[in-house]
Amino acid sequence: MRCCCIKCLGGIPYPSLIATILLYAGVALFCGCGHEALSGTVTILQNYFEVVRGPVDSLDVFTMIDIIKYVIYGIASAFFVYGILLMVEGFFTSGAIKDLYGDFKITTCGRCVSAWFIMLTYIFMLAWLGVTAFTSLPVFMYFNIWTICQNTTILEGATLCLDPRQYGIVPIGEGKTVCAGSEKFYKMCESNELDMTFHLFICALAGAGAAVIAMIHYLMVLSANWAYVKDACRMQKYEDIKSKEEQELHDIHSTRSKERLNAYT
Repeated sequence: MRCCCIKCLGGIPYPSLIATILLYAGVALFCGCGHEALSGTVTILQNYFEVVRGPVDSLDVFTMIDIIKYVIYGIASAFFVYGILLMVEGFFTSGAIKDLYGDFKITTCGRCVSAWFIMLTYIFMLAWLGVTAFTSLPVFMYFNIWTICQNTTILEGATLCLDPRQYGIVPIGEGKTVCAGSEKFYKMCESNELDMTFHLFICALAGAGAAVIAMIHYLMVLSANWAYVKDACRMQKYEDIKSKEEQELHDIHSTRSKERLNAYT
């Protein structure tokens, strides 16, 4: 029983397991915190900036937020499946290396699948780099808002305003400015929505960064496995050729021995 457990634990691809856990943690952090941060952004825009939803067929900030939420749902589902596929690939690759002469044999299809996973993971890594850069934008915006709120409490009488038109949230023709000294400004700065949304976007940015690290880890693991499988395949071909040659030499030697025995008799 103990030997069986040790054998099972030895067959686990730990690098792929660590990368999968990091990927799931990063995607969960990004999707969960990003979704709630977007909901908090909608609340802030409606309560303090008095931004209203446009018609159904118009593309306003609320429609874009809804689209991003659906994209988040897709990201969570897609990378949950992709993490499982990479784990399965890690198990099969480890099995191919450790049981090279067992029931499982390395095939050309297996090497092509490993190369395809390397290419796909590299593309996903670039995509997550773009997601990380995109997530840093709301962090920068909320940091500016938080800084303005802090400066108004330090510098009394300062005329500081928040204009969502600077970030392209509302059209240029709509004036939704909230300035220091107004009741809405102080309510927004003291509200939990602003502080919570700001920190949720920071957590979402950290989750996207963790996903990038997981993709890089996957690339290293997949590249190493592909190289090991390639070398193992060459060794397997060499051993097959060597075994075939030895068998041929044995057959030749046996044939000559029989011929000499027949000639002697």
